Amino acid sequence: MSKKEVLKGYFIFLIGIYINSFGISFITKAALGTSPISSVPYVLSLGFWPTMGEFTIALSLLLILLQIALLGKKFKKASLLQIPVSIVFGYFIDWSMLLLEWVNPQEYLMKILFLLIGCVILGFGVFLEVAADVVMLPGEAFVQAVTIRFRTDFGITKVCFDASMAGSAMVISLILFHGVIGVREGTIVAALTVGLIAKLFGKALKKPTAKLLPAQVREAVPEYEETGTPHRIITIGREFGSGGREVGKLVAEKLGIAYYDSEVIRRAAEESDYSEQYIRNNEEKLPDARLYDLYTQYYSYGAEEKPKYEALFQVEQKVMKELAEKNSCVIVGRASGYVFRKYKTALHVFISAGMQHKIDRVVRRDGLDPKEAEKKIKKVAIERKNHCKYFTGRDWGMAENYDLALRTDAFSVEDVADTIIKMSDKKLRAQ
Repeated sequence: MSKKEVLKGYFIFLIGIYINSFGISFITKAALGTSPISSVPYVLSLGFWPTMGEFTIALSLLLILLQIALLGKKFKKASLLQIPVSIVFGYFIDWSMLLLEWVNPQEYLMKILFLLIGCVILGFGVFLEVAADVVMLPGEAFVQAVTIRFRTDFGITKVCFDASMAGSAMVISLILFHGVIGVREGTIVAALTVGLIAKLFGKALKKPTAKLLPAQVREAVPEYEETGTPHRIITIGREFGSGGREVGKLVAEKLGIAYYDSEVIRRAAEESDYSEQYIRNNEEKLPDARLYDLYTQYYSYGAEEKPKYEALFQVEQKVMKELAEKNSCVIVGRASGYVFRKYKTALHVFISAGMQHKIDRVVRRDGLDPKEAEKKIKKVAIERKNHCKYFTGRDWGMAENYDLALRTDAFSVEDVADTIIKMSDKKLRAQ
C-alpha cells in the first residue's frame, strides 16, 4: 500500500471517529440512555469531575492493557496506535457534547427522534472507521483479542461485552445514585441498530468505497471468468428427500466425470478452521434471515473473521470454483447454480418431488417415522430458502434460476439422469 493510500486511510478513519463522537453525543443527549460502550464513562462523568470523554480515554487505556495481557506476544506493535486514537476520540466526544449543549429534548417523541438520528450518525461513523481499515477502536479490539485468545465467536463475544458494559454502568449507577441512570431503552436500541446501519451503509456505498479506498477493499472470493474450456459443469439444486444426490451420482457415473459433494466439505475443512462435521451441520442453512442480520451486525465493527454462515459460503464457493477449473464435474447443492452462473458450459438443474414421495424416501433412507420425516423436510426447505435468498438474492427453486427442472416422482432416477446428460450434451455443443 502506497504512502498516499495509508494517509488517505488515516484521514478517513479520523473523520469516522469524529462522526462517531457526534453519534454518541446525539444518543446521550436524547436522555434515553447512551450506547453500551459509552455507558460506563457517561455514568462515571455524572458522579465525578472528569468528563465523559476523559473517562472514555481511561476505559480505552484499560482495554488496551487487557489486550496486551490476553495476547502476550501476539499483540501487534501497530495496535499501540489505539493509544493516541483513544485520546483523540475521548476529546472528540467532549467537543461534540459541548457543541450539542443546546440539545435537551423534553417530549418523549423528540427524544426518540434524537436517539434514532444519533444511531444513524454513529452507524455511518462506524462504517467509515471500518472502511478505512487502519486501526480498531479499543472496545472492538478487546473483543477481537478475546476471540483470538479463547477461540470464541466474535458476534457472541461482542454481545457479551456490550451487555457487561451496560450491566457495569447499572451497578455503578446504583452505587452512586441509588437508581439506574444512563442505561435505558436507548442503550438497547443503539446496541441492536448501529451495527445494522453500518452494514447498510457498507452495502449502499460499496462502489464509492472501492474507488476511494481501493487498497483496503478485499474480495472475499476471486471471480473466475469463463475461459471457454470444454469442461462440463452440472450443478444440481434439490429438495430434501427428492433424490438429488442419487441423481447427481448417477449422472457423474454415466459420464465418467467427477462428482463433488463430500469432497467440497473435505477441501473446505482443509482451507478453514472448521471441522468436516461442523461444515456438514451448518452448510446451506439459515434458520431466520432477520435474526441472522441482528447477529451479523456485530461483525460490522471491524471483526477480522466472518459470521459462520457467510464464512462457510465463501470458502465452499472458492473450493467449488477451484475444483471446476480442473475438470468436468457434477456439483450438488451449496448454491452452486449461483456460483457458476457466469459459466457458459454449466447446466443448472433443480430436482423436486411431491411431499409424499419425499416422505417415503426419507423414511426408507433415514429410518424416521412419517411425521418426523415431513417435519425435517419442511425445516430443511426453510433453511435452504433463507440461505439462498440471503447469500444470492435469488428465490430458491424458482424456474428462472435453472436450465432444467425435473421431478423424481414423475420420472425414474435413471430417466432424470439421462435427461440431464442429454441437455448437458446439447449445451456443450452450442458453445
